[in-house]
Amino acid sequence: MKIKRKLSLGLFFLFSVIILLILLGSVYILRFSDESKAILKDNYLSLECAENMLKALDAHRADSLEKYLALQEKNITEVNEDVFTEKTRKLFEKWKTNKNDTLTVLELRQGLYQIAEVNRLAIVRKSDVTQQTASEGTIWIGIVGTLCFIISFTLIINFPGYIANPISQLTESIKAIANRNYDERLHFESKDEFGELAEAFNSMSSKLEEYENSSLAQLLSEKKRIETLINRMHHPIIGLDETGVILFINKEAEEILGAKASDLKGRGVKEAAAANDLLRTLTHQLNDSDQLNAPLRIYSHGKESFFTKEIIRVTSVPTGEKEELFIGYVILLNDITQYKERDLAKTNFLATVSHELKTPISSIKMGLTLLKDERIGSLNPEQQKLIDTIQGDSDRLLKITGELLNLTQLESGNIQLNLKPTTPPSIIQYALNAVKVQTAAKKLNIVVSCPDALPSVLADPDKTAWVLINFLTNAIRFSPEEATIGVRAEQLENTIEFSVRDLGKGIELRYQTQIFDRYFRAPNAGESSTGLGLSISKEFIEAQRGVIGVRSEIGKGSLFFFKLPVVA
Repeated sequence: MKIKRKLSLGLFFLFSVIILLILLGSVYILRFSDESKAILKDNYLSLECAENMLKALDAHRADSLEKYLALQEKNITEVNEDVFTEKTRKLFEKWKTNKNDTLTVLELRQGLYQIAEVNRLAIVRKSDVTQQTASEGTIWIGIVGTLCFIISFTLIINFPGYIANPISQLTESIKAIANRNYDERLHFESKDEFGELAEAFNSMSSKLEEYENSSLAQLLSEKKRIETLINRMHHPIIGLDETGVILFINKEAEEILGAKASDLKGRGVKEAAAANDLLRTLTHQLNDSDQLNAPLRIYSHGKESFFTKEIIRVTSVPTGEKEELFIGYVILLNDITQYKERDLAKTNFLATVSHELKTPISSIKMGLTLLKDERIGSLNPEQQKLIDTIQGDSDRLLKITGELLNLTQLESGNIQLNLKPTTPPSIIQYALNAVKVQTAAKKLNIVVSCPDALPSVLADPDKTAWVLINFLTNAIRFSPEEATIGVRAEQLENTIEFSVRDLGKGIELRYQTQIFDRYFRAPNAGESSTGLGLSISKEFIEAQRGVIGVRSEIGKGSLFFFKLPVVA
């Protein structure tokens, strides 16, 4: 029999038990209710009428006695009750003619007592019948309920085990299979779905066992192929397991380490690194992500070479599991020597070109100044417009060459810092004085918030002011006319945060992480932007152990800030 059918039959039986108990209880409750209503309707009304007629007789009220006698005549339900009622009617008619007849009064009273007695005896008899009905109902409900309880309890105790026990056995067998115990088998004698499941499971186990035996040679072949591939790669590679044991080292790694792979494989990395300084450097702080991109200088291939180290955490999700399992590290070194050489050549080229360009640009600006001097001669509007255009282009060229010189200074590592205690108000005032002309041209309102009580910062005043000027220049460029720009300096723990807020279009979130990269320009930056100003600003601030950043939202403007440490 199928499990689904067994479940349906079990549930149907429980449902039938509930319906049976409800029907049996309802039948006896209805019988009890009907018998109780009969007592109230048939006998209690007659008793009440007899009592009221006795009261009316004692009060000599013929009209009241006539009323209740008429009700009694309509409610004759017991044997001989009609005889006593008819006798009472005759005596009542006789009494109405002579109310002082004592004998008639006594006979009338006796007739009323007989009516009451007949109904009283009927109430006792019917009450006994009702009691018997209640006892009978209790017995039957008890018998049926007990039988149903026994059967249901047996079903509840045994049926879950019928379902759960095979599932538990299946779970244990699956765990055994997961642990590569392919000899595990299920033995269910039933012919239902569990029997079919056992057959399918046993078939799967047999095929897995066969696959395990047949794929071992294939796995060894694949391992050899992967080792060959790793050895042919031109990047040094070192593999570690989760406990730090060296699993593999390719030939490139052998060369830079100056050791053979056969001497290192299978050894703990701490033990092996004790005799190899480079290996100790490569495996130091494996979980420290800050070390991943730090360039390394390594003597390789007969010259000093540069490498970037990348530590890859290797994880795997075992078959049938949901959570990732950490299984080791792969240390990959990228040879960036040629890029470093090209970068140095580029830096020297930019420095030379920028330096050589400054002299002719300065000559052009001097020539423009002389041309504007009216003592030499006045210019017509077309000439004046041409000179203004040349003046703007020469200013832009001078700005670009200045930024390129700053950039080459940063790239060469020869940045010169004049660190000294500097007050925040002096830095802000210097920057504001530098942008007075641009501010007045667009009729902008600059609101400054910088308490005089702020502590001094340890900074290079010129380079810090240059960064703030760059922030202000950008804010002026992207702010509408007659707008407000906020400049603020406030203390945050052991740092002073300088910030410039504008009410421009704002910067999309996806560009905010790239805006401090070299040569990056946001889509709305305009043609005059070189993409170097914010990059140079970042280098200047980080060289002073500061932090730089931006907070912006489209349609609500931008806030550029940097933090510098206060003087201890």
